[in-house]
Amino acid sequence: MAIADHFAATIALDGARKQRGNLTQARIRWMILALVIGFGLVGARLVQLGMVVPDQTIEGQTRDAIQASRPPILDRNGLEMAVDIRVPSLYAEPRRIIDVEEAVQKLRTVLPNLDEKWLRNRLTGDKGFVWVQRELTPSIQEQVMRLGIPGIDFITESKRFYPGMNEAAHILGSTNVDNQGIAGIERRMDTESVALLQELGLARGNALTPVELSVDMRVQHIMHDQLVDAMTRYQAIAAAGVMVDIYTGEVIALASVPDFNPNEPATALVKDTFNRITAGIFEPGSTFKTVTFAGALDSGAVKLTDQFDARYGVRFGRFTIDDFHGKHRILSLSEVYKYSSNIGTIKIMQAMGKDNFRAFLSRMKFDQRVPFELPEMRVPSVPKDLSEVGAATASFGHGLSVSPLHLVTAYAAFANGGNYVPPTLYKRDIAEAEPLYERVVSPTTSEAMRYLMRLNALEGSGSQMNRAAQGYRVGGKTGTAEKVVDGRYSSSKVTNFFASAFPLDNPRYAMVIMIDEPKAENPQSGTTAGWNAGAVTGRIVQRAAPMLGVAPDFSEALDRDIVPPVLR
Repeated sequence: MAIADHFAATIALDGARKQRGNLTQARIRWMILALVIGFGLVGARLVQLGMVVPDQTIEGQTRDAIQASRPPILDRNGLEMAVDIRVPSLYAEPRRIIDVEEAVQKLRTVLPNLDEKWLRNRLTGDKGFVWVQRELTPSIQEQVMRLGIPGIDFITESKRFYPGMNEAAHILGSTNVDNQGIAGIERRMDTESVALLQELGLARGNALTPVELSVDMRVQHIMHDQLVDAMTRYQAIAAAGVMVDIYTGEVIALASVPDFNPNEPATALVKDTFNRITAGIFEPGSTFKTVTFAGALDSGAVKLTDQFDARYGVRFGRFTIDDFHGKHRILSLSEVYKYSSNIGTIKIMQAMGKDNFRAFLSRMKFDQRVPFELPEMRVPSVPKDLSEVGAATASFGHGLSVSPLHLVTAYAAFANGGNYVPPTLYKRDIAEAEPLYERVVSPTTSEAMRYLMRLNALEGSGSQMNRAAQGYRVGGKTGTAEKVVDGRYSSSKVTNFFASAFPLDNPRYAMVIMIDEPKAENPQSGTTAGWNAGAVTGRIVQRAAPMLGVAPDFSEALDRDIVPPVLR
């Protein structure tokens, strides 16, 4: 009986052990399964998090875009016109801010200009990043960091700086707070095609590849300085000027005042600070007579030796067009130009024919936008068809409006041998420019126009200019255009121009100067273009020509050589 009990106890013990062993194994399996599931969930979450791109933007802008640099802009001599500087900008992470009220009060001790309500709303919420204030100084950055506010930090971004300030404002334009171009060549750099940007080395963010402009900042300074002086000297409401290389089309200087400081882009919003060289169109007045003469001479309709009856005004119905200071006699073609005779100019145009005259305006591209890098451009206003009276007034620069840039490219063509060259703000040598040449007048016509422009400087309305630029063989044409006030031409409000080229014995540069609504400098002077736009031209040439490699020469033989053989 004892043996039976022993075996029963042994069997029971073995069963209990086996049961516990099975239970332990089952628990281990469940534990392993739980661990596998747990690790699987963790792994899946990690994979999910790894696939999520964290929001590294600040109000929609990536940090790379914020910190990107723009290439420096240099003038033709390597002088810096625009550069990037690194500045700290303050941002906040509202979800990390513990005490909004405390943060607001502390920040305003360093930045009291921040509106309290605006700042409180800015720092409240669960946004990742918001701007607080951009483009601060290192000193302000240090003071804010000392406050020790959680959720407040700085990022270093690029800010554009223009060492010359206003001097080249209308060429450079400006950038916004995000360092994106909003005007001028800065905007052009951002809107050109990617392929062209790469070709020119202007890729955004490539700070190592500078952009080289055709502008000479020495000449730019002189032109800007003289235009500012003209505003005061003649009590004008505006002034503008542009100089180009007649063989390459390079713009050497371009200025328009009133202007703005591109370091403070908001100043560009002030009234009348637009670029009058490209974004303004004006009646060019008698400067346009040069165009009429060039077209008529090139067509063969008139010759330098021809004469024209300017004794009586030209009648159109009940209207008569007369000369401002009429000679009222027979005039040679040279005298028509020298005395700026409206009567003679109309008869020269009529000899050419109004339809041929209108076609010549198209050939000179006066009815289309000038191909140019600046986005601030206006299309000229030139009638598609000209009536007899419309052609007559257009021949001496009334009834149509063009930009000074149109005018200077035309004068460049008349001086360079007869080739239209598209203007540019980028450096371009003659070899690069020659494929762009488009013949608009013959070399013989160009020679005649150089003679007429120089004659006007020596004996006509350009004499004031010539006295200021003695020795530099400048020639050109004045233009005094009456402004339209209340639908009628006003004799008291005029826009004055002087279009020129120099040195005419070996021409290289063309220039247009505009003075808007000038007053007489003194009781002995007048308000016509020779007294102001012409005088400004002379002062600019006198200072800038030596810098451009043009030496003064007072030999009268040089002027005699400019006279065409047929007139010698």
